[in-house]
Amino acid sequence: MTKITFYKKNEVLLGFEVKGHTGKDIYGKDLLCCQISTVAQLAVVGIKEVDNLKCNFKIRDGYLKILLDEKDAKTDRIQFLFETCLSSFNSIIVDEKKYVKLEVENV
Repeated sequence: MTKITFYKKNEVLLGFEVKGHTGKDIYGKDLLCCQISTVAQLAVVGIKEVDNLKCNFKIRDGYLKILLDEKDAKTDRIQFLFETCLSSFNSIIVDEKKYVKLEVENV
C-alpha cells in the first residue's frame, strides 16, 4: 500500500510524503504506482528547476518527501503546484482506496 501525506501549517501546504508501493500489479508494471510517482516527481522538478527554490527532499525506491519552509511555501506558485498535486493524487486514487491512502496532516 502507498501512503500519501500532505503537510499543512496555517492553511499553507508545506509539502508531502509518498511511502510504499501500491502492490496493485507486479513491480515495474504497476501503472497506479507509476502515476503516483510521476505526480510526486513533478513537484520536485517544479520547485527545484522552475522556481529554483532550495528545498528538503528525499527520493529513493518507494519513497519521496518534499518539504518547504512556510515562507517559501506561501507563494501563489508553490501553493498552486501543491494544490494541483493534491487534486491529481485524489483523482488518481478515487477508485483505488485498497492500494492508496491519502491524508492531510496539520503540523
